[in-house]
Amino acid sequence: MKTPAIPIVAHFGEFETGTLLAGGKGASLNAMTRAGLPVPPGFVVGAEAFRRFLDVEGAEATILNLLDVCDVDDAEMLERVSRRITELILTRAMPGDLAVTVGTAYRALSPDGRPCPVAVRSSAIAEDSEAASFAGQQETYLNICDEAGVLHHIRACWASFFRPRAIFYRAKKHTLADLRIAVVIQHMVSPEKSGVMFTADPVRRRRDQMIVEATWGLGEAVVSGLVTPDNYTVRKRDGAVVTCFVPRKPVAIVRDEQHSGVYETTLDDEQAQARVLSDEELQQLAGLGRQLEAHFGKPQDVEWAIEAGRIYLLQSRPITTL
Repeated sequence: MKTPAIPIVAHFGEFETGTLLAGGKGASLNAMTRAGLPVPPGFVVGAEAFRRFLDVEGAEATILNLLDVCDVDDAEMLERVSRRITELILTRAMPGDLAVTVGTAYRALSPDGRPCPVAVRSSAIAEDSEAASFAGQQETYLNICDEAGVLHHIRACWASFFRPRAIFYRAKKHTLADLRIAVVIQHMVSPEKSGVMFTADPVRRRRDQMIVEATWGLGEAVVSGLVTPDNYTVRKRDGAVVTCFVPRKPVAIVRDEQHSGVYETTLDDEQAQARVLSDEELQQLAGLGRQLEAHFGKPQDVEWAIEAGRIYLLQSRPITTL
């Protein structure tokens, strides 16, 4: 049977789930969308797009040669090779036909014609696989609000695949010659609260309990170490709260409504000390967690956000430490 052509760009829910096109992140978002779960709309720029980008003027051969001669245990050489590849990617324009395809997909996210704020996130082909996880190796760019910015940050995601740490990691996994990377472009919500959920407790290794962490605004406040999030242990079967830890959270990171990017804002003392999630919200999250675990067949590490009372799922990947 002839294998169907893999599209360069595909919206969530419109392609057969698989990591060869979309990487771990993109495949997961596509699968969740197809399952009817509450995922903000978006699309994947597949790994084939990067290959076509590299076809121009022999860029792929240049990159492979640089990687081949690089001693990844030599920090200075590793840094030089990384800079050279990054410069090569960021100084090349995206081929016209590819730019048109991406632009068309981006504009489709905003039927009223207004610029759509999006997150641009890398999605490595091996990411979240059973053998190796690249989570955190590549980059995410938040609140990009125009077509030119989307095109630039796609190239920035490609370049992040060649940061020193990412090159070192792949060299040790013997996958340096594999240049496949996808990029996810996803409508960006403006959440009042966000966080992560583990559908099993990865520390105590309890599959009958879930762990939920939550903060005000965007989850980047936790990722960057600005705040310690609320931590809730909930019973998996019904979302009942077992334990609740509520530290002071003096700041939040929020989306800039006027320009691209995000910024830090100071919270008043009452909100800083308040519990982020209600019992009802925890029960709703637990219900979604049970659906995700049933759909993927294993415990999940989930990123979520709540905007105007609605829960959105931003990412889901297997818990690798159970």
